[in-house]
Parts: sequence; C-alpha cells; structure tokens
Amino acid sequence: MLKLDSIKSDKIWGYELWIASTHPNGCQDNFKAFCGGDYPLLVKVIQANEALSIQVHPDDDWAVKLEGQGNRGKTECWYILDAEPGAKLVYGIKEGFSNEVLANAIKDNSLEQYLDYVEVKPGDFVFIPAGTVHAIGGGLRLMEVQQSCDLTYRLYDYGRGREVHIEKGLAVIKREEMIPVAPFPGQFECKYFELQKINVKGGWSFLCSKSDTPNPADVQLIYVISSNGATIHSDQSAEEAIQPEMIYAVAPGEKVTICGSATIMKIKAK
Repeated sequence: MLKLDSIKSDKIWGYELWIASTHPNGCQDNFKAFCGGDYPLLVKVIQANEALSIQVHPDDDWAVKLEGQGNRGKTECWYILDAEPGAKLVYGIKEGFSNEVLANAIKDNSLEQYLDYVEVKPGDFVFIPAGTVHAIGGGLRLMEVQQSCDLTYRLYDYGRGREVHIEKGLAVIKREEMIPVAPFPGQFECKYFELQKINVKGGWSFLCSKSDTPNPADVQLIYVISSNGATIHSDQSAEEAIQPEMIYAVAPGEKVTICGSATIMKIKAK
C-alpha cells in the first residue's frame, strides 16, 4: 500500500491537485513504479474559486485523430466535496443548435445562452463522457476521476485571453442523453472505471484482486472522503491515521483494513 502525495498546479481560477497520476504532465514517480507502468486513470482534487472555461474533451478515436497515436480520450466524473450556496456547473448544451450557431456564439461572446446549468451540493455525482460540453463553476471543490489524459479543448473562456480551440472543440462534441446530476448512488461504473462509496463503521477490509497477467490497471485506489479518527493498514504496511482527501494505492493481492469511522471512495480502473 502506498500513500500518494499530490502535485499542485495553480490556475487563474484556483488550483488542481493531481493526487494519483502517472501522466507525463504530472507524474508521481513512486506511483508509476508501484504500478509498474502507465496507470490508465488520473485522479484530481479541483478547487474552483472562479468558473473554469467552457470546454470539451475528445473520445479515444478523436484523440488519436486530432493529436496522434498514443493519446487517450477523456471520460471523467466528479464527486462534489464542497459547494457554496447556489454553486453551479455547466452540464451540456441546449438542444436544437448547430455547430455553426455555436461557433458564431463563441465569436460573439454569447455562448452562455446555449448552455445547460445545474446547481450542485456536497455529495452530488456528475458523469461526463468524452464529448460533453461542461465547466466547473466558482465556489466548488470536487474530486475528479478521469482517463489519464490532459487534452482539453476550450470553447469559451470569458474573455480571459487564453487560447480557445473552436474547430477541434466543435468537432468532438457529442449530443447524447445526459445522466441527471444527483447524490452519488453508492456505486457507479462505465467503460473506464468503477467507483464504490463505502461508509465504514467500526471496521472494513478489502482484498485487491489479481489478474492472470500483471497489469498497472490492477492497482486500486482508496480515497478518503471523511474520517473520524479512523486508521488504515495492510498486511504489508503499518497502521496510520487517515484524514480527508488522503489517497492510497493498493497492490494486487494486498489486503487493506480500515478501523473506526470513515467514508471512502474505492476506485478501480477497467
């Protein structure tokens, strides 16, 4: 079991903490060694004091088509950790508008009228498949699980002067039915990852499964949402206290035990 230390990246809107990453743009070398290579997921904590740009990410096929071989797409999800009253997200675009209409709105600085907004609160869950137009609003802190990808196409940036990627961004947009934003249901899975929220009361143990062929994706992650004096240990590591926003990597075949009262998110790559 390995406790991971975050890599901080300051932004004009707040900051990101890359808390589980083997991506070249922010690699935790000890985590990469622990996994034995490239881990297919990237986990972040995002503090948004102001709104992020309106953006979209490519899927796997578009990532290769637009950026070259070796690139992944970026399907992601958010678990809301903290939210100021009335805090909102951009979650999709309104129906019935062509890419030409959207392109003109971007140029005219009027895109906001075509966006769907949703108010969120702590504990809410947001699933964002690649191709979904989205943005984190100000006054939010969240945990993000995503494919290990750092491709972002900005459609609109509120006049901040940063580069926008209108042609690529409009090309990768998908207009599909959205999963409604709601409190995390306890378990979620998609093509790329599985999440399980566990309320520990007294004690909980977990054996990380092995596959027939060793693979970096076999490593699983335990993210601490809350803790009331709880501790963690494995059959290969000593007991230590856990605090909110700590994250641990668990090796295949390793058994982990949490004692006390805590809420955790178990994260598994697929």
